[in-house]
Amino acid sequence: MNGLTFNNAAVARSQQLGRAAVRALYAEISLEPKPGLVSFRDCGSHLDMDGSTFLRSLFALRGYFPRIAQAGAQGCSFAVLQSLGKTAEARMLVATGGINTHRGAVFGLGLLCASAGQLHAQSLPLTPLHLRAVLLSTWGEALAERAKVTRLAAPTSNGQRVAQRYGLRSAGDEAARAFSTLFDTTLPALQAALSWGASARAARVQALMATMAVLDDTNVVHRGGLEGLRFVQSSAGRFIKMGGVMQADWLLQARAIHANFVQRRLSPGGAADVLASACWVTELSPAQQANPYGAHVATAPSTRVTSLALIETS
Repeated sequence: MNGLTFNNAAVARSQQLGRAAVRALYAEISLEPKPGLVSFRDCGSHLDMDGSTFLRSLFALRGYFPRIAQAGAQGCSFAVLQSLGKTAEARMLVATGGINTHRGAVFGLGLLCASAGQLHAQSLPLTPLHLRAVLLSTWGEALAERAKVTRLAAPTSNGQRVAQRYGLRSAGDEAARAFSTLFDTTLPALQAALSWGASARAARVQALMATMAVLDDTNVVHRGGLEGLRFVQSSAGRFIKMGGVMQADWLLQARAIHANFVQRRLSPGGAADVLASACWVTELSPAQQANPYGAHVATAPSTRVTSLALIETS
């Protein structure tokens, strides 16, 4: 890996972090209902991808997350992390036939894996506070500079284009702020729902809705403009205000929101990426709840469980 060497403990920890990242992304794609987004039930607002597209993407990315965790443990520069991410993105696009399934996760979850690798190198526990601190202390300056340059440069992606046009907070801005939406909104919502006794599935829906209610999701704006973003935020916010997954008919309500998003072709992919990161932190944090994936994954069709096992072990 770029001439870097690691002891056995560091390699084992990096593999653990990488496998957890794959499981978190699988937890996200297997979730249903998930308004506007692809699941194993349907294609959401998309005509060019389905659940199998995401499985191919996960298979292509399975080696990336341990590699970037190893680079993080070594304290590599942000340029090295960025190079690993670009290589992983290229593998993803080959596997999906050019379809962007996990670009946001390659960036965001990749940075979290790198931060966790650095925590292990410093013998520090993997907690939200430590993750944010080590991210900023190791790569914060580079992330801030990257966000500044991106705001001023000619856009190279749809997300950058709409972020510039409407003055929205991009994924790069979120990273430069040590993932404030993830740690201030999504993760607390997920862990609170689990503490209430909600199932893994319900807790993830609660966290996703809480995220959609506040996130400047450039994926949504690209498809539906600012009007679409406000519709997503208000729909999700109303669901949370009415009691979220503690309502007896929460499943029907969430599926109705899904239908409305599909009708408007709205797809909050940014929120889905943040949810996957929250699942990853919840599994690995010392304060984790009992296996946040077990209840829902165990009830999935056996072929999908087999697919996840193949992705993790290949």
